[in-house]
Amino acid sequence: MVNQQIIGDRSTVLSAEDLAMLRESLHEQRLFRREQLSQITAAAATGEGEPPARQDAAQLEVTVKLAASARMVLSDVEAALERMAEGRYGSCHLCRRPISRDRLMIVPQARYCARCQQVREAGR
Repeated sequence: MVNQQIIGDRSTVLSAEDLAMLRESLHEQRLFRREQLSQITAAAATGEGEPPARQDAAQLEVTVKLAASARMVLSDVEAALERMAEGRYGSCHLCRRPISRDRLMIVPQARYCARCQQVREAGR
């Protein structure tokens, strides 16, 4: 029999295999983001000696935003792994209801259920 972590109704049931797959996906994302940040840092270091006037402002802006995005996703991934280790994975941070299995399969680092995520985005 398959071990299941039941977090609510049928659409939120995560099997042991699901959790293992999600954990592996989060580990892969963490590795990718760490490598991405390392490459961004290395690329930025090669241009450190150039005067600012010679740097392409648009390219610099893209690099800064890319690094910020990578750091944000890395933080979300590490927080999801921590929640998983503590047994709190899969619960919405706002309403405390279960996050659907389908949503977690697409966005394993999700902190919010789809409804609360829409509310948060609408408030921006």
